[in-house]
Amino acid sequence: MNSRNGHVPSKQIRCAIYTRKSSEEGLEQDFNSLDAQRESAESYVTSMKHEGWVCIPTRYDDGGFTGGNLERPAVQKLLADIEAGLIDCVVVYKVDRLSRSLLDFARMMSLFEQHGVSFVSVTQQFNTTHSMGRLTLNILLSFAQFEREIISERTRDKIAAAKRKGMWGGGRPILGYDIEHRPGGNRLVVNEAEADRVRRIFDLYLECGSIMQTLRRLDALGWTNKAWTTKAGRAMGGSRFDKSTLFHLLTNVAYLGKVTHKGDIFDGQHDAIIDEEIFSRVGSMLRANRTIEGRGNRNQYGALLKGLVRCKACRCAMIHHHTAKQTKSGAERRYRYYVCTQAQKRGWTECPNPSLSAPDLERFVIHQIRSLGRDDAILAESVRRAQERLRERAGELSGQRDGLAGQLEEHRAELRDLVDRGADRNGSAARAGALREEINTLSAEMRRLNTRIESIRSRLLEEDELAGALEAFDPMWERLTTAERERLVQLLVQRVEYDGQAETISVTFHGLEDAPEEEPACMA
Repeated sequence: MNSRNGHVPSKQIRCAIYTRKSSEEGLEQDFNSLDAQRESAESYVTSMKHEGWVCIPTRYDDGGFTGGNLERPAVQKLLADIEAGLIDCVVVYKVDRLSRSLLDFARMMSLFEQHGVSFVSVTQQFNTTHSMGRLTLNILLSFAQFEREIISERTRDKIAAAKRKGMWGGGRPILGYDIEHRPGGNRLVVNEAEADRVRRIFDLYLECGSIMQTLRRLDALGWTNKAWTTKAGRAMGGSRFDKSTLFHLLTNVAYLGKVTHKGDIFDGQHDAIIDEEIFSRVGSMLRANRTIEGRGNRNQYGALLKGLVRCKACRCAMIHHHTAKQTKSGAERRYRYYVCTQAQKRGWTECPNPSLSAPDLERFVIHQIRSLGRDDAILAESVRRAQERLRERAGELSGQRDGLAGQLEEHRAELRDLVDRGADRNGSAARAGALREEINTLSAEMRRLNTRIESIRSRLLEEDELAGALEAFDPMWERLTTAERERLVQLLVQRVEYDGQAETISVTFHGLEDAPEEEPACMA
């Protein structure tokens, strides 16, 4: 109703004004872009005073933040206040001030609708309470995302042009160089102490002739990857070398004083550390070794448990390998294993039991599948126990979620009370800020618990579904090809865990939390 015609609005519309600027340039001025956006929005809200619109005193200003994601303090504060029921309408100068991502904006619009909050853009004049306003919003946001993608393309083109000129493109610093910050662009400068170490690493590889032996020498010397400190003062890097990081160091053309961009190599503006002859010799040796080692790394022999086996001691995957040996008669005999990736990366001594016979393990798992499918009593009891544990866990998580919901409602009620009493003016602003942070944390934990509960409920299979799959396994197994057997095992088995220290193996089926039984690892 219109107060201009003598009627008083039946409800007060609490309006939150959100402002954003991508860069920090100019924010130090007395009247900056954020102030201009807010002034325009305040004028619009004032013009709607006859409809009961009022500005809430809390400011939601993000200066120096991109609109491409939601990692912004003010927008998180805005969403928390919406969930707390403190806002009826969000007002912005332009749509892209709130977000330049269609996906993020859709999520926010869903939250707005859930809490009955409308959205208004001052310069584009529409209101999402109407269908035409929502259509216009989607069109404008599409153009905002298009503009963002154009900016990203220009940025990539700028990086490519800088690389062609030999400029350093940014990223993590590398061993042997430090980063010199300059107005015209950062550059790499040689760190002499580290450069000597890099040269020694190249020499060590030529001496040892293999990555693994070189790694052992580096561990004995106590040498690590590049360590540095971020602008925020956090220590980074300094980890031990492994096969991947050492290979990257030995093949990095930056040590030749060059830069790369999408496979092309350009002369860099920084000094070289390694001679081209040494770099070429190392490269040749690496290629020769990889050719020899690569012949044994291809999985051509139907590993049934590919991607399923884990080493319990190292908490990492075990991958399929095979070797070939000549028998006395001259024939070639192949041996297959599942090997701990920790042992593969760091050396055999890093794992207490680094390998396991692949045929023996596969026979054991097939036996477990057949046993479970043949014994109706074991199958029924296994399914019952597993589903009981799943329901108990879902109940525990639901209880935690209900407790968080109670806390969340208490915090929201307290925050509403503070805002109604003018928290930003009476010295209670700090408590209001703390409540918003707690509401954000609790809301995130609630979402995490909901996801876990849904995941558990989706695993509550009916007994006859699992029984049918397992009972059909035995009669069809002998008629399947190797590839078909592998696919069937992948459908039935969730994981296989090898405990080399206890010499046990546990098999977990999809739908069952634990193996029906645990057997010794000696399966011959």
